[in-house]
Amino acid sequence: MTSRRALVVRGGWDGHKPVEATELFLPFLRDNGFDVTVSETNDVYADADLMAATDLIVQSVTMSEISRDAFAGLRDAVRAGTGLAGWHGGIADSYRKESDYLHLIGGQFATHPSKAPEECGAGESDNFLPYTVEMTELGRTHEITTGIADFSLDTEQYWVLHDDLIDVLATTTHPVQPYHPWHRPVTSPAVWTRHWGDGRIFVATPGHSPEVLADPNVRTVVERGMLWAARTA
Repeated sequence: MTSRRALVVRGGWDGHKPVEATELFLPFLRDNGFDVTVSETNDVYADADLMAATDLIVQSVTMSEISRDAFAGLRDAVRAGTGLAGWHGGIADSYRKESDYLHLIGGQFATHPSKAPEECGAGESDNFLPYTVEMTELGRTHEITTGIADFSLDTEQYWVLHDDLIDVLATTTHPVQPYHPWHRPVTSPAVWTRHWGDGRIFVATPGHSPEVLADPNVRTVVERGMLWAARTA
C-alpha cells in the first residue's frame, strides 16, 4: 500500500499545548498509513513541492500570524484537494488578521463565556463550563459522527461566528445568564465540515487541552475527521 503524507503544523499560543495535543494523534496517523512530517512553523505552507505531495494537514496554531506566501500555499493546497483538519483554537482561532483564512475555514472563535463573576478567580478554569455537544440530523448519519450520541464536557464552550457554507455535524447552545448581555440562547456549531475547491476541511471546537482531546467522544470525532478530510473515510 502506498503511504499517504500528513503534515502536522503546530505552534502559536502555548496555552493550548500544541505539541502535547498533536502528539496524541501521531500514532493514529501512522497506524492509518500516513508518513508524518511535523513542522513548528507555518512557513512550511510556502513549500510548494511539499504541499503538492501532502494529503492531509493537521493544524494546531492558535492566534499567531501567517505570511502571504504561507497562506497562499495553504489555500492553494486545500483548493487542489489536500485535506485540512484541526480542533479548538488551533484551527478556529488562527491568524485573526488574515480575513482570507477566516473565509477558508468558515467559522471563527468569538468568545468562550465565563462562569458567574462571583465564581471567577482570574484563572483558566473561569471559562470552564459544563455544556452539551448535540448532534444535528446530518451529524447522526455522517461518517465522522455516526453512532456518537450527544455528550457533555466541562471546558471552554466556543461561541463561533460562521457562514452557511459549512455543514454542521454538532452544535452547542449558550444559555441566557443574568451576568451576560445576550437575551436569548445562542447556538454555535461545535463540529463542522466544509468543501473548498477539491479539498475537505474538518473543524471540532472542543479540544482546549490534551485532557479534553482524550475524552473518548472528542478523540473519536477528531480521528474520524482527519480521515474524512484526507478522503480515507
